Amino acid sequence: MPKNAKLKLSDPSIERSVLYVGEKEIIAASTGILKEEGWSIIYAPSLAEAPQYASKSGALVGVVGFSQKEFVDHAHRVELMLAQSTMQKWIALIPPNAAEQPAFRQLIGSAFYDYHTLPLDALRLSITLGHAFGMAEMTADTFQGGQWDLHHHPESQMVGASDQMQKIYQEIRKVAGVEAPVLITGESGTGKELTAQAIHERSTRKEGPFIAVNCGALPANLIQSELFGHEKGSFTGAHERKIGRIESATDGTLFLDEIGDLPMDLQTNLLRFLQEKTIHRVGGRQDIEVNVRVLAATHINLEAAIKDGRFRQDLYYRLNVLQIKMPPLRDRVGDIPLLAQYIFTRFSDEKAHRVKGFSEEALHAMNHYDWPGNIRELINRVRRAMVMCEKFLISPVDLGLERRTNSRMQVTLNEARDSAEASSIRGALAQSRGSVSMAARQLGISRVSLYRLMEKHGISKS
Repeated sequence: MPKNAKLKLSDPSIERSVLYVGEKEIIAASTGILKEEGWSIIYAPSLAEAPQYASKSGALVGVVGFSQKEFVDHAHRVELMLAQSTMQKWIALIPPNAAEQPAFRQLIGSAFYDYHTLPLDALRLSITLGHAFGMAEMTADTFQGGQWDLHHHPESQMVGASDQMQKIYQEIRKVAGVEAPVLITGESGTGKELTAQAIHERSTRKEGPFIAVNCGALPANLIQSELFGHEKGSFTGAHERKIGRIESATDGTLFLDEIGDLPMDLQTNLLRFLQEKTIHRVGGRQDIEVNVRVLAATHINLEAAIKDGRFRQDLYYRLNVLQIKMPPLRDRVGDIPLLAQYIFTRFSDEKAHRVKGFSEEALHAMNHYDWPGNIRELINRVRRAMVMCEKFLISPVDLGLERRTNSRMQVTLNEARDSAEASSIRGALAQSRGSVSMAARQLGISRVSLYRLMEKHGISKS
């Protein structure tokens, strides 16, 4: 994603359409005002046909009108419809006494973005629709804008729009254009191999192989044979010649993960290869020239390992010509919801059909958790929650975060107020397509006050 790319919050070319399901009489008196406010209403003939209409229309928001008659039975059929629909945000119009029913309250709280009690206030509904539309559009656009597509490996997309990840993207572009070795550092689970793949995919070697070797996972007695290969008969069990990982990466990229776990004798052989660009197969005498670019990664402090005599200093300098330091997930401001949504979509075939996404409580819990296992832990928790969740929205309990204590720095009350204030202003401006007057009306303040607050938080109209 380019450095100066901006998240698209609203596109004037997209018609603001809303899908309505229910008795037309419920919304009939409000259609004129809604149209004046810029809404195009699409009517679904029935609950059963609503998912098909939602898919075909491309509408991001929908409204369900619950009639006074038998609304509890109606709720069960709505629940089935929501489970089959791909619509992002739904708003419920409910009779005054509906909220007295526990099952109905649970349905509204878990499956709907918001609700309005009848009789309907059309202007208030228009504002709610605008917020829902803006949030749905923001979710979709941010998610798309936060992915860095590796065109040869779509399953290995890097996801993130934070300043920390923008810096990583820039560094990847810079180092991809040269042949020098790169050392990728960072905690376990931060995406070091994805970064190595991204470097390879953007390099002149992208048509060649990408060979990844986990130095910490290979048996000690087989590492040399795995890396350098062996000749037939070179040791017991060597029934035929074997090409090693380094040689297999000819004209491509060799990624040595957990390089800090490589035994000292193999470090010497690797250093010789980096210096001379040649290898010897085990049991062989011939120098074999190998044209390979080497990328390495580690989660340990190699400089400390050098002092402890566990890593060769000369090898460290050979590998650490260029360096990329991957940020831990807890420091990637704003990326956790993007990653969670990407994981949710990536593994959607594993989830129960009724599960639609994450509750606000779940997003809050994820944003305030330390993630010691980083992205790998996030993937595991989200995938497990997708299977175990019994409601429409994943909760902190499903993620196993309900009893986790937050060791991250607590914000002050003023900081929390400022954050909420800035978020509300950005949402109103996004919904009003940059119109300060309209945004001010939605927020219930004057234009002068809104301009002052925008200046305070450094927010522009676009």
